[in-house]
Amino acid sequence: MSDSNDIEVVYDKQCPVCDFYCQRIDVQKSDGNLVLTDARDDSEIMDDITALGLDIDEGMVVRVGDKLHYGADAIHELALMSSGKGFVNAMSRLLFRSRRMADLFYPVFRTGRNLLLKILGKTRINNLQQDNNDRF
Repeated sequence: MSDSNDIEVVYDKQCPVCDFYCQRIDVQKSDGNLVLTDARDDSEIMDDITALGLDIDEGMVVRVGDKLHYGADAIHELALMSSGKGFVNAMSRLLFRSRRMADLFYPVFRTGRNLLLKILGKTRINNLQQDNNDRF
C-alpha cells in the first residue's frame, strides 16, 4: 500500500527501455516520493488497474493520490513533476510537458516498446485476460 505522498509508477520492468526510463525518473521532492511497481507482480494497484479495464500492455499508469493516470496522461503527469535533472528528465520535460506533445509522441514510443518486446520474445502481461493476447 502506498503512502498518500507517493507517486506510484506502474510499468513493465521486462521492457529494457521502460525500465531505463523509470529508474532515472526524478520528481521534485515537493511532489512526493517516487515508488516503482512492476506490472508483472501481483499488487493491489494492478487489481485496481484491471478493475478499471486499463490494458497495462498499452500504457503505463501513474497514481498520484487517489487518481490514476494512464498512457499519455501518465507520462505527461511525470513530465510536469520532473526535476529536469539529467538527460532523461530534461528530455521527458521537453517531449511530454505539453499534453498535445504527450498525445502525439506516447503512441509512437508505445509502438516501439511493443516491437522491442516482440523481438525479445517477451509475453504480454495481459492483465485483462483477453483470449489470444499472450504475444506481442
